[in-house]
Amino acid sequence: MIKRTLYFGNPAYLSLKNAQMVLRLPEVESSDSVCEVLKKDFVRTFPIEDLGVVVLDHKRITITQGLLEALLANCCAVITCDSAHMPTGLLLPLDGHTLQSERFQNQVACSKPLRKQLWQQTVQAKIANQAAMLEKLVPDVPTGNMRAWVSEVRSDDATNLEARAAAYYWKCFFPEVDMFVRHRDLECPNNYLNYGYAILRGVIARALVGSGLMPTLGIHHHNRYNAYCLADDIMEPYRPFVDELVKTIIQKYGVMEDLTIDIKRELLQIPTLDVKIEGRRSPLMVAATVTTSSLAKCFGGSLKMVTYPTVK
Repeated sequence: MIKRTLYFGNPAYLSLKNAQMVLRLPEVESSDSVCEVLKKDFVRTFPIEDLGVVVLDHKRITITQGLLEALLANCCAVITCDSAHMPTGLLLPLDGHTLQSERFQNQVACSKPLRKQLWQQTVQAKIANQAAMLEKLVPDVPTGNMRAWVSEVRSDDATNLEARAAAYYWKCFFPEVDMFVRHRDLECPNNYLNYGYAILRGVIARALVGSGLMPTLGIHHHNRYNAYCLADDIMEPYRPFVDELVKTIIQKYGVMEDLTIDIKRELLQIPTLDVKIEGRRSPLMVAATVTTSSLAKCFGGSLKMVTYPTVK
């Protein structure tokens, strides 16, 4: 079942009743001029089991401990945003799989050669998807070099072909944006990409926990201050799907300095984006679970290749 993504950008009371998330709007409930019938219309409920990602983006949101407990028990990722309305925090369950202890041990015991091979596969999948996305969206750009780099990626990407491919990819991907440079702190559409990648990171981290893996212990990323190194590793081949969505948003809304509600609404489609994995079409959130499940099997020794999505 495809899980829902909910975004809250206004003051709200969020609580739990009968296995349902209950949404109440404080301005409506506290108003003496609003009739009781209208107040009831501003109370909405959502089945907990249907939720996959919840985004909290307002300082006056109140959420109960009972609701948080229920969300985490159902492996829902809760994302909080900062004053600039950018995702800044991620809450995930500690216990996400029945074989979690065994899978933790396999992950910790992963040999250095295996980690290098897994990163090689990840970089190959990312470059292949970037090349395919250029062919799909910017067909005038030659991609023979990127196709060749896929087969040239060595163990642990020792020659750093990921960076070379990224430089070429970003140089070509947004011809409609003058002098675009990909950097998280630069001008639009970098803010679109930052927001989209933050949502993607939450989706991947949720899938990792659901597969009994630690999002902190990466196969390549290893920043001591990063609690989601493995999520940052595994999301790499998924990034081009976010890039495609951002390109369609630019075509629809143009290049804007601020993330409007409409643009955020578009970016919150990321978990339901249509991707191809194992020869079948699948929502991105479901594909993420396929990927993380295959990764757990690689750590356990029953599989040699991580299953990543491909661009249709």
